[in-house]
Amino acid sequence: MGGGRIIVSELAKSYGKGDTAVQAVRGVSFALDPEQFVVVLGASGSGKTTLLNLIGAIEEPTAGTISVAGTEVTALDEPGRTAYRRDELGFVFQFFNLVPSLTALENVELIAELAGDDAHRRSAEILGRVGLDSRLDHFPGQLSGGEQQRVAIARALVKGPPVLLCDEPTGALDLETGRAVLRTLRDVTVAVGCTAVVVTHNAVVARMADRVLTMRDGSVVSDELVDDPVPPEDLTW
Repeated sequence: MGGGRIIVSELAKSYGKGDTAVQAVRGVSFALDPEQFVVVLGASGSGKTTLLNLIGAIEEPTAGTISVAGTEVTALDEPGRTAYRRDELGFVFQFFNLVPSLTALENVELIAELAGDDAHRRSAEILGRVGLDSRLDHFPGQLSGGEQQRVAIARALVKGPPVLLCDEPTGALDLETGRAVLRTLRDVTVAVGCTAVVVTHNAVVARMADRVLTMRDGSVVSDELVDDPVPPEDLTW
């Protein structure tokens, strides 16, 4: 599977009307190459999560277009948006959103079953890739925060999406655990060949990226390629 190319053109999102309207995203344009590890950096309120939600078809833009892995997202109707989220995207959030009554394996199988046959084998395999071979039968409450986030990463990637969208994936983790999760995220996305877009307010995380988009007041104010990304385990904050 090749990672998905993402093309965003003159994208805008506003909330409300008239004098009370809030511009969350303002005329943003960029193109991300397949299999890049991209960090979208910005303070709270900069528009980065709204941008992620627009790419993920969780919200609809006020203006502009989005193309992901050849799909014109902004042209889709609601069933098409649902199919797009199911088939083209994986999501990882700050809070793990695991089903507490299901084991790690069952949490991943829940998504794997939407994407074809042999869900059990594929789920066990991806959990192995994130280092949880010995924790398949553990429930979320029996796992550390870092282990739960790795289950969430496995769940997002088990269906083989060309694009992985991550919103503050280390926001609820301590430094050591956060670094381990970032290493897992980097290694697994490279191994499966998907494009990763990681939203964070933590400037240190940007040092491990291939490319960094910095947002402020709804606009992309810088777009930089990283010549020599830092290994995640060397990051400190």
